[in-house]
Amino acid sequence: MKPYKTTQGESSASYEIQRSKFYTHTKHVESEEEARAFIQEQKKAYFDARHNCSAYVLGYDGAKQKSNDDGEPGGTAGNPILDAIKKNELTDIVVVVTRYFGGIKLGAGGLIRAYSHSAVLGLEAADIALMLPLAVVRVRVSYDLLASVENYLRKKELRTGDKAYAEDVTVDVLLREEEKEDVLAALTDLTSGRARYEDAGTQVMAVPVPRASS
Repeated sequence: MKPYKTTQGESSASYEIQRSKFYTHTKHVESEEEARAFIQEQKKAYFDARHNCSAYVLGYDGAKQKSNDDGEPGGTAGNPILDAIKKNELTDIVVVVTRYFGGIKLGAGGLIRAYSHSAVLGLEAADIALMLPLAVVRVRVSYDLLASVENYLRKKELRTGDKAYAEDVTVDVLLREEEKEDVLAALTDLTSGRARYEDAGTQVMAVPVPRASS
């Protein structure tokens, strides 16, 4: 699994052009059921709007994608919203853009630009997180080595998880795949080969992505 980007929580934005008003809402979702439920929620909230167009992308690889024009001319609403999500390399997200028609037709090109811009505004308002898949290595050491190991982990600013105290001490160390070999080699040297290791699966960690300054 490679690192991927997603949003956290919900966001909203608004946009007006030629008297048509657009309201964008985004939400982090992890299943089609959640995505469809959010779309229906927005349709109920904006029941009097002409259109509630949407798109979502799911899966760490973004393999599941769907868009809906909700009555707008084919390809003028759902696809631009979907393209905005893909251009931002986001997944596990649903975006709904609601339109209140202002009486002036925008034309196909105008609709594409309006829905695309509305989606971008909603994504710019969202909190973005980089999801890092980390290998969990369970390190087992004797009590007399614990202080040295913990000191090394702090100095290297390595992420740790669960810790258990029994006959020996086990510490779950969360490592990027590319640093795993070097860290384990260093721990082996530090403990004169007395440390023992066990692969304990993978954990995905969310790292906030700073917003670009305007």
